[in-house]
Amino acid sequence: MKERTWPSRSDGSIFTALPFINKQNLPDKHTSTKSPTTTIRRSYKFTSKSSPSSSKSTFSDHRDFSTLPFDVLLKIAATFTLPNLRAASLVCKSWGDALRPLRDAMLFLRWGKMFKHGRGGVKPNLHKALDSFLKGAARGSTLAMVDAGLIYWEMGKKEEGIALYGKAAELGDPAGQCNLGISYLQAEPPNMKEAVKWLFQASVAGFVRAQYQLALCLHQGRGANRNLPEAARWYLRAAEGGYVRAMYNTSLCYSFGDGLGQSHRLARKWMKRAADRGHSKAQFEHGLGLFAEGDMMKAVVYLELATRAGETAAAHVKNVILQQLSAPSADKAILLADNWHTLHSH
Repeated sequence: MKERTWPSRSDGSIFTALPFINKQNLPDKHTSTKSPTTTIRRSYKFTSKSSPSSSKSTFSDHRDFSTLPFDVLLKIAATFTLPNLRAASLVCKSWGDALRPLRDAMLFLRWGKMFKHGRGGVKPNLHKALDSFLKGAARGSTLAMVDAGLIYWEMGKKEEGIALYGKAAELGDPAGQCNLGISYLQAEPPNMKEAVKWLFQASVAGFVRAQYQLALCLHQGRGANRNLPEAARWYLRAAEGGYVRAMYNTSLCYSFGDGLGQSHRLARKWMKRAADRGHSKAQFEHGLGLFAEGDMMKAVVYLELATRAGETAAAHVKNVILQQLSAPSADKAILLADNWHTLHSH
């Protein structure tokens, strides 16, 4: 799925701040005065039918979760990873029996990834990977649903992919919600209201890719009223979560004062973080900043990296700087670029 970064000039002026939109422009059921990151914690005591003394609990908040119907428990645990499934399966025999299909699904998920990426001594086989993911999805795993949906999408079978994303999204999987939202963005015609609805749900759950996509929608006024402060807030959340494209856009927000208080220090901080994680435009812009500060050698390093990544305008500036450096300094700068390693990012 293709993703866009900061809106281009053809999208309208990016320097015009409009009034803050009401929360009602986002899905109604998520409207709240609480921060999206607020977590409500409740204390439950897990008990098993096999423990006679458990019914004598003095806690008013006592819940005997072993009596949950199997289908309800499967839905609750549909998004669990293998370590969480193992832990939940040890709560009581009832849970262990109920969660067996999901534990089996984890095996099919593992095989699917091995076939998809050619790991564990098997050759890459997309059809076998899809078959394994579908078997995992049939046993209720949202992780398998998302992986199967992605393969369908890559095969051009978008309706099948969207259907699986939808199942995972309804069960509360943030990756499924994000992919479903992006699918609606790319549909012909796009369904912007549904896109923003699902991107918002995934964003509240902390899924950084969704936070970035939601910020773009709010920045561009797609599916909701254009709202630069709200867009900037989600850019910043995604940037703090390690999403490199959001780091670049956060830098621009700070640089121009779009939705965030203008701060050249913070703009430079986020631009460097994006550059260090391989964002070519950020490498170009950070290189220009270093050149303006007189740090010629470091400027050449970033401009050389940007040039190699396809930023043709960076090559001209780099060549101008190289003419001002001694031969040893120029060689050292190029050597630093040769040995440069991208920092980890999402």
